[in-house]
Order: sequence, then structure tokens, then C-alpha cells
Amino acid sequence: MAARLGAFLKNAWDKEPVLVVSYVTGGLAIIMAPFSPYFKYSVMINEAMPYDYPVPVCDDGNMPDVPSHPQDPQGPSPEWLKKL
Repeated sequence: MAARLGAFLKNAWDKEPVLVVSYVTGGLAIIMAPFSPYFKYSVMINEAMPYDYPVPVCDDGNMPDVPSHPQDPQGPSPEWLKKL
């Protein structure tokens, strides 16, 4: 099996070296990506970000329990989100 693979690679290298180099480079990029420190931090960021965000509520004046703006002096409480 190894002899056939070796023969195939030698034949491919002889005929199309540019394609062989591009496939090897692409394969190494896929295989080596998890070893990058950026991969670790991207996984950490994706785990920290929630999938769902609360929908902002427009205050029409009839909702006293909903703060009109998140920076109101009373301070937003996450309890009003649970009641939605």
C-alpha cells in the first residue's frame, strides 16, 4: 500500500508539482490550525458569547417596569428580562 502511495505521489510530483504543493499546503493549514494560539482564543470567545440577545423594548410610556434607557440612574435590572 505504501509503495502504491509513493508511486502515486512521485508520478503526481513529476506531472503537476504546483498542484501537489498546493494540496500539501492546504492540508497542513487544516491540520495545523488547532495548534495555533489564535484558535484557542477564538474558541474561548465563541464559548463566552451568547447565542441569543434580548430584543430591545421600545418604551411607549405604559411600561413602568422597563427602564427607558440602559443607562438610567435606577440601573437596569436583569429581573425585568426574566418577566418577558
